[in-house]
Amino acid sequence: MRVRPISPDRLVAELTGRLARTEASGRLRVAVDGPPAAGPDALAAALVDPLRAAGRPALHVRAADFLRPASVRLEQGRTNPDAYYEGWLDEPGLRREVLDPAGPGGTGRVLPSLWDADADRASRAPYQDLPAGGVVLVSGALLLGGTLAFDVAVHLVLSPAALARRTDPAWRWTLPAFARYADEVDPASFADVVVRADDPRHPALVEPA
Repeated sequence: MRVRPISPDRLVAELTGRLARTEASGRLRVAVDGPPAAGPDALAAALVDPLRAAGRPALHVRAADFLRPASVRLEQGRTNPDAYYEGWLDEPGLRREVLDPAGPGGTGRVLPSLWDADADRASRAPYQDLPAGGVVLVSGALLLGGTLAFDVAVHLVLSPAALARRTDPAWRWTLPAFARYADEVDPASFADVVVRADDPRHPALVEPA
């Protein structure tokens, strides 16, 4: 294993090049996985315009816009790490509205947002048509190792100390969920791209030796 330091801009450029060269049946489904403190949403958003410039239509979808309603999500309390790990994300909704339409034989008709968690109601977002050859970037936490199908998985990893330091104090109750994810799923062991993100100004790519 080799750890290669890289600038944030260079990381975006290298990921763009890799994704632009990757073919898939229909459209390319990409996970940008990591705890909120690692900035998966920001990285996915930064890839959209470069991919479009490279000739690959791109759409960014946040997993945070596919949460279950509060009545289900918070049934075991507002700060239950096991519930956060197992039941906050509406995986069936994300599959039905995003990953299946973008997958082999899919229509390309993708819903970019299903649920407004702040208002606790349907987001009423319009569907968008992602053409063949397009890329859908799904960003968020705890995306890998479950029922969600991706063609490329990018995983942003933080050391436990960095995760604790960079997590908003109001969300530190989620730390056991990320420890469980690292232990039970170990996404860094199988993701296509692994990025160490302890310092957002100085990320590093983890590459085979």
